[in-house]
Amino acid sequence: MTGLGTRALRAGYHGLRAGLFRYAGGDPERVHEAMIGALARVPAGGRPTVVDPVTVAGVRFPNRVGVAAGLDKDGHAAQAWVRFGFGFAELGTVTAQAQPGNPKPRVFRAVASRGIVNRMGFNNAGAAALAATLRAKGVERGTSALGIPLGISIGKTKAVPLEGATDDYLTSLRLLAPYADYVAVNVSSPNTPGLRSLQAARELASLLGQLTDEATRLSPRPVPIFVKLAPDLEGSDLAETIAVLNSSAAAGIIATNTTLSRDGLAPADAALAGEAGGMSGAPLTARSLAFVEHLAAGTDLPVIGVGGVMSPRDGARLFDAGASLIQLYTGFIYEGVALVRGLHDLRRSR
Repeated sequence: MTGLGTRALRAGYHGLRAGLFRYAGGDPERVHEAMIGALARVPAGGRPTVVDPVTVAGVRFPNRVGVAAGLDKDGHAAQAWVRFGFGFAELGTVTAQAQPGNPKPRVFRAVASRGIVNRMGFNNAGAAALAATLRAKGVERGTSALGIPLGISIGKTKAVPLEGATDDYLTSLRLLAPYADYVAVNVSSPNTPGLRSLQAARELASLLGQLTDEATRLSPRPVPIFVKLAPDLEGSDLAETIAVLNSSAAAGIIATNTTLSRDGLAPADAALAGEAGGMSGAPLTARSLAFVEHLAAGTDLPVIGVGGVMSPRDGARLFDAGASLIQLYTGFIYEGVALVRGLHDLRRSR
């Protein structure tokens, strides 16, 4: 993260982005696969960028800007993220069983809106494969072997019925806890049928209770369990979910996942309103901010803010709203490493 200034980095990436968006006939998923393939060849050994370090849920983060789940589902690029200046990376979402995800095409760029619509459906090689990948990279919980802490997001296998969801999550937890500095429980993706019902108070209380109890059985120093919520959860449903989280052994909340709303789409992207899936990026910015503000007012649990961070100002507003950490996905796709640098510059100036 040395050398070019933030403005030059941004201009250079925007020029590169134009070519990337045309690569493979404009197929976003193929571009993503090519990026991860390239990053998988980056050697380990990068040093963390230390800016305003913080300890959250017992984990020391060298800076407050992380990689959101979805960018590196199977951990192939886990050793590379430190070199972009990130202070942590959340791998996954992975499921207990390998699965191909939803039929293609399943990713759509809303370029005029600076957003993405996706219905990936937790395509991944499975929890055991991720464990093997991390073991081969020398990863061990608490060591920051790759320079930064690693979170792992776990979700429900699509083929597993809802009544078997808890055992499915427990399988992933057992396989991955030795490698994770924290585990994120994804109950909020819109792309697995029925998954969001697990955010409901009664279901979440049961799931969290068993996961946190199992974490305690697995280690005298239990891996912190975070819960990722959907921005579409509101009203009494959200209030009841917050109450469950406050009375649980959860270590924190990740807010938010993608939204089913199509508010904020530019006219040029109107055709995407009819595509199934969750939307991320700039159309989610205001909704994500309001959600984080609401959570911060209703809980003392730490919050990781994610969703619609497209500029350093967006990140600053999430911090001001009460987020302890933030994560990037769509903002990184559209703005590149300049966004990471800009967020660090902002933290340094405060």
